[in-house]
Amino acid sequence: MTQKTEVTQEIKRLNIEFLHSSDFTVKEIEWNQDEKAILCYYSSLVNKNEVDRNLFFLKQLGKTSNQAKDIKGKGNSDAQKGEQSELKNNSNDRGSNSENQNVLSQDDSVTITTEQYDLKKLIGYVCDGETIIILLQSQKMIRLSSPEFVHGTPEEPENEQILRGSHEGFVESFDANISLIRKRIRNNKLVVKKIILGKNTRTAVYYYYVDGLVDKEALKTVENRLNAMEIDEFYSIGQLNDHLDDQVWSPFPQLLSTERPDRVTANVLEGKIAIMTDLSPAALIGPVTFFSFYQTPDDFNSRVFVGTFYRLLRGFSLLSAIFLPAFYIAIISFHFEVLPLELANKIKTDINQIPYRPLIEAMIMELTIELIREASVRLPKSIGQTIGIVGGLVIGDAIVSAGLVSNLMVIVVAFTAISSFVVPSIELNSTIRLLRFPLMLLASLFGFYGIVIGTFIIVVHLLNLSSLNRPYFSPVVPFDPKGLYKLFFRKPHYKANKQATSFSPKEDDKA
Repeated sequence: MTQKTEVTQEIKRLNIEFLHSSDFTVKEIEWNQDEKAILCYYSSLVNKNEVDRNLFFLKQLGKTSNQAKDIKGKGNSDAQKGEQSELKNNSNDRGSNSENQNVLSQDDSVTITTEQYDLKKLIGYVCDGETIIILLQSQKMIRLSSPEFVHGTPEEPENEQILRGSHEGFVESFDANISLIRKRIRNNKLVVKKIILGKNTRTAVYYYYVDGLVDKEALKTVENRLNAMEIDEFYSIGQLNDHLDDQVWSPFPQLLSTERPDRVTANVLEGKIAIMTDLSPAALIGPVTFFSFYQTPDDFNSRVFVGTFYRLLRGFSLLSAIFLPAFYIAIISFHFEVLPLELANKIKTDINQIPYRPLIEAMIMELTIELIREASVRLPKSIGQTIGIVGGLVIGDAIVSAGLVSNLMVIVVAFTAISSFVVPSIELNSTIRLLRFPLMLLASLFGFYGIVIGTFIIVVHLLNLSSLNRPYFSPVVPFDPKGLYKLFFRKPHYKANKQATSFSPKEDDKA
């Protein structure tokens, strides 16, 4: 077998070991006259300029060593001794001989070592951010330790702030983003795939997962939908979202959007798939369930009882954000008898001064809150906060003084708005705010019966919804008592040893 064939077969073998990951680079390089070498590294974890500089240094060092050997073999004349001495000095200036298997240093940040070729060790070194040069003929490998892990800026994602844990966030660069993931998952089983979308824009889209943990049916669904995207211009992650959703007309998000690498890491290790582009710092994660949008990294970074308490608090906030205005309208319009007598008399006194029906009263306040929120989002931060505080206080007080709404309605709407902002996901937050309006209309027409009808429609829709062809309302349907328990009660980390069954049909998967 020729050396060229050996190199080709070894390159194929390495590609298979690293699962043809998009950011894994392996190629043949010229080493010396007698031997060819193989260079391999993760492009997302190394400084390519530094790799090229050290590679050039090693080649020059090898040439110098060969020249010194040639001169030594010719004789011991004074001129030859002088030339040999000069070459030796040059070699000492650059570093020690690479054949001696000693540690070589070019910079304080770069260490070069030679050791026996071992595939298992090579995988570990590459996953740690090292560059490896394989010399097949001598069965040696040279390690260039120059990892370049990306460190996040002081600002974490503004829409996903946490109290404890990592404060790093994604940016609009794939190499930087995948570096943040590989820093947390140092394993060759993390596979990164690339696809080009848009005939005119030719935008790179990347999706990654952990081989052996990923839900293969969901992975096949993602690949089929990405390959089926035949569009001329691809410039927004929203386009990607629409093509990957199972039901694009559903108000509920079917993919989790996040800018936090720690959150992506946790989900990928559960068997999910993350999809990213260079156009946005947001990653789309699927398949997910409705309850995935109510979990945050703080749940797992805080104490068990604290994490459990805030999970239950978010569940209560979900109910109040959706149903509280509808319940108020139903009680005022149809079911006054459910209130204590003293409270009922006080409310009657207040609403007798209001010229509108409860539905109009609630609509005025809800739309006012939405206008203030939208204005505060679009304006600069300093002005936006002022609009939110001053606008809420001034308008709230003025609208009550003018007799357009009652004091109790202001309290209900304010409590509802606060409850809706407890939701960690912006997409689900928007959905919950929209669902209030049809429920308020049904409550004004049919009272509690209208709320029951609206709730029935929402639940039926959730039961029929899916995320990458996986049940969206799991573990309610299909029913899983253990999974339902985990939704509300955070178990200690040392007991969490199984992967959630809603993401993969295999029961023996590891979390």
